[in-house]
Formats: sequence, structure tokens, C-alpha cells
Amino acid sequence: MQQQIMAYHLDEEQHWVAQLTCGHFQHVRHNPPWTIREWVITEVGRQQHLGEQLNCKKCDEGAPADI
Repeated sequence: MQQQIMAYHLDEEQHWVAQLTCGHFQHVRHNPPWTIREWVITEVGRQQHLGEQLNCKKCDEGAPADI
């Protein structure tokens, strides 16, 4: 299910995590060559992607909210 990014936070390993409007968290790593998300590295890049939709597998599974 597609959900919008509403905020970000760093996890305990200092990886960026998107907070989705559904209440779930999803890592948004820049991990080339598997995942190219250069925008996550900068504050400006993250701000530009607020509102972008990500596929939330936790919603598809009916998981409770993370927050």
C-alpha cells in the first residue's frame, strides 16, 4: 500500500528512517549499487521528498503502527 513520507529520524545505527502517514517506519538507505537514494544524505534532499509515497509492506500485512 502506498503511504506518504511525513518525517524522518535516525535509528540507533544512524540510518535514516522515513515516518509514514500510516504510522509505520521504513528505512530509506542510500546503499549503492542495490539502492540509489542519494537524496537521503542531505537535509535538503530529505525535505524535497516529504510527501513522496513509498510502498508500505507493513500496511499490506496489517501490522500495528510503529509510533
